[in-house]
Amino acid sequence: MDGMRQAKHPVTRLAGPYGHPFHPILVTVPIGAWVASLVFDVGSRLVSADAAALSTGSRWLIAIGVLGAVAAAMVGFLDLFAIPTGTRVFGTALVHMGLNLTITVAYLISFLLRDAGRAVPTGLIVLSAACLAGLGVSGLLGGRLAFHYGVRVADEDTQATGFHPRKKD
Repeated sequence: MDGMRQAKHPVTRLAGPYGHPFHPILVTVPIGAWVASLVFDVGSRLVSADAAALSTGSRWLIAIGVLGAVAAAMVGFLDLFAIPTGTRVFGTALVHMGLNLTITVAYLISFLLRDAGRAVPTGLIVLSAACLAGLGVSGLLGGRLAFHYGVRVADEDTQATGFHPRKKD
């Protein structure tokens, strides 16, 4: 199997079946949790009456995001193993992975530095915003892996079957 076709097939069923990888659906958990945490962070600064509740909610959203990122990373590693080393696509995947790991560690540090009883400090809000910007860049790279390079996407022959007319019974 050549390198391009190899990258379209899972190394194990744990990564998801052929043409249906689990990694893209799992990344929605940390992305959603971390976006919501930033909204809660800003809210904790704007709404003094509910600052403690919002900062506590933000802290828990960050924890959910970190746990979701770990799950997504484990499946993402399985997809990485399907990509031939020494190729452009492998380099893109390594940058994507490195950004995501850095962002996850930054959120873990943010989680540990938070005091849930008061409004979130400006520095931690800036850190969250920077992490989301980095997550956007990583998402662009992830999209490039799937849509440009076709990593874990069904091959063209399989895709073409969807464009054939349906058979009538």
